[in-house]
Amino acid sequence: MAKVILLNGSPHQHGCTATALEEMIRVFEAEGVETELIQVGVKSIRGCIACNRCQELGHCVFDDLVNETAPKFEAADGLVVGSPVYYGSPNGTIISFMDRLFYSAPFSKHMKVGAAVVSCRRGGNTASFDVLNKYFTISSMPVASSTYWNQVHGFTAEDVKKDLEGLQTLRNLARSMSFMVKAFADAKEKGGYPELEEGVFTSFPDGK
Repeated sequence: MAKVILLNGSPHQHGCTATALEEMIRVFEAEGVETELIQVGVKSIRGCIACNRCQELGHCVFDDLVNETAPKFEAADGLVVGSPVYYGSPNGTIISFMDRLFYSAPFSKHMKVGAAVVSCRRGGNTASFDVLNKYFTISSMPVASSTYWNQVHGFTAEDVKKDLEGLQTLRNLARSMSFMVKAFADAKEKGGYPELEEGVFTSFPDGK
């Protein structure tokens, strides 16, 4: 069975971001996609210190939720990252988590489907959405889209439940993502994933 992991980057386990992700979970379950919701925002997650020990160890040097999530991410077919908007950006906890997860996990993320979901009262939504999508697009992960940007508006969970267009957008997102993970699994079985070139790393150390 296809599986999607959902990350709640909010410190409120039952707040606006959770309400958005729960809307998606209901659709995933109806589509026969297994889900697991991981509460990231309630944890104390420090940022990456660029020690590069993960290159030796095969996991992050800080043994916390990042290392617990990495094998689940490896086994999953898709990843949904949800975050509230703080000062026009995803909150610091989910950024620290994503930095370390994507950098320290040694496995390929190639063709795992990614989707970002943001929750805001008014502004900063598309800027936050853009930040989260960059984790996918640097990792050869196809990005699932919907009928509008993947966002809900509201100051409370009850407000979000009134954002009918936002919730509709998330339901459509979950349906599209369900289709993608199933289609990619079928394509992999029949002919394999597209070739992925690796090994070229240009850093312009001479300043030219």
